Amino acid sequence: MGMSGGGNAGGSMSEMNVTPLIDVLLVLLIIFMVIVPVVPKGLETLVPQPPKTKTQDQPNDRTIVVQVLSNGAGAPSYKINETAFNKTEIEPKLAEIFATRSEKVMFVKGDKDLDYSKVAEVIDFGHQAGVDNIGLITPRIEAGQ
Repeated sequence: MGMSGGGNAGGSMSEMNVTPLIDVLLVLLIIFMVIVPVVPKGLETLVPQPPKTKTQDQPNDRTIVVQVLSNGAGAPSYKINETAFNKTEIEPKLAEIFATRSEKVMFVKGDKDLDYSKVAEVIDFGHQAGVDNIGLITPRIEAGQ
């Protein structure tokens, strides 16, 4: 233990007791194994995926994209899948489109120069028409990066 007996006459030899040091190391090892940093989960999002083949000619009538386009200083213009509509016609048209669908997903694309309140109005129109999931198309997604 602390002292060793031996044939050395007159000299005592002491050794360091490493048992408490090993106990501390084992406790630290257990603590670091138990406290694993939890990976934060983000929000679940829906993003339109680019086509797998570049030669897709048929239009996809399942995807509904509502565009809010800036007209300079005036009121914005609105399109649903490249068809122009007035602001008052958007909600009834969306209700008509999504009345028979079981998958109620809509995407909103707004110009970068617009005030977000104009895009939020279109999102509200979608909610009033019964759309469950509404996604936003950003310029980065549109560019396919």
